Amino acid sequence: MGMNALYFNNHGDSSVLKYGELPIPDVKEGYCLIRVDACALNRLDLWVLQGWPNLGLNFPHIGGSDIAGTVVSGNTKWSEGEKVVIDPGINTKRDKFTDRGEDSLSPGYRVIGEHIPGGFAEYVTVPIENLRKAPLGFTSEESASSLLVGLTAYRMLVHRANLKAGERVLIIGSGGGVNSVAIQLAKYLGGTVHVVCGGVKKSRNAMKLGARYTVDYTAELDWERHLKIQNEGDGYDVIIDNVGAKTWSKSLKLASQGGRIITVGNTTGPIAETDIRYIFVKQLSILGSTMGSHDDFDKVLELLSKKAIKPIIDSIIPLAEGKSAYERMNTGTHFGKIVIKP
Repeated sequence: MGMNALYFNNHGDSSVLKYGELPIPDVKEGYCLIRVDACALNRLDLWVLQGWPNLGLNFPHIGGSDIAGTVVSGNTKWSEGEKVVIDPGINTKRDKFTDRGEDSLSPGYRVIGEHIPGGFAEYVTVPIENLRKAPLGFTSEESASSLLVGLTAYRMLVHRANLKAGERVLIIGSGGGVNSVAIQLAKYLGGTVHVVCGGVKKSRNAMKLGARYTVDYTAELDWERHLKIQNEGDGYDVIIDNVGAKTWSKSLKLASQGGRIITVGNTTGPIAETDIRYIFVKQLSILGSTMGSHDDFDKVLELLSKKAIKPIIDSIIPLAEGKSAYERMNTGTHFGKIVIKP
């Protein structure tokens, strides 16, 4: 028996993606078979498709980390037909990091859709311990839209940046899933949020999500000067810069004394120029963050249930047309999550 899937047999651009039939995955001990109802795309999926040294995938590979679905094979914890969402982070070993709740620091940490087959298919198998009840009042598309990005934003702002109420937050970029959640979460935590946006529409959307002030980098080439004026010369306590090469030097200049700059990605490239003087003169903290723990994932689901953060959906695309979802994300014109639906 087979299933339809969006997959690739070698790394490259979206042209190597294929839609067709693959075997339904075998269910190993401790795993559960899930029928995928919706799976959201992340920039991670683009990076996995392109590949990097020593990634070492088994082909064919299926992407997709943000999965909402229905239990197919029952077990001692879950009944057939239950609606679930999937915690995308898998612990393959217990070590000092998992013992202290820092799961994503463990060398044994794996991500569904990155290291192992994901949800861009009709079925997926996942560890039983990664299943959670789908949040009430949400469609499967909405449920899938805030999982990986919510987990990433939560760890980034709560654990790594240690954001406090009253602090000034600058988020560079607004259209991607992580930043659209980060705007909401930073406001919920009491931060004053400013956002660098690409276009009038994205600026309006960022304001709706909770931004106090936005600047459009497509209209203001010296946008950093406008931010300095807005802050009366003071810098930002926390800067989220997932853009990388094009904005990193500006982030160093815009940070306040004792400020924290945090990154979870690099959409314009990983190699950026750093004037080290800004780091020691301002006593800056440069912080990296990736994914989060199972406890963090549960906190994200609580925030969703309380409507403290809400899913932002850009578009819903059928699995058979999944290649166009990758292409849309690659343009950077979307706002919120692109969802693929089998």
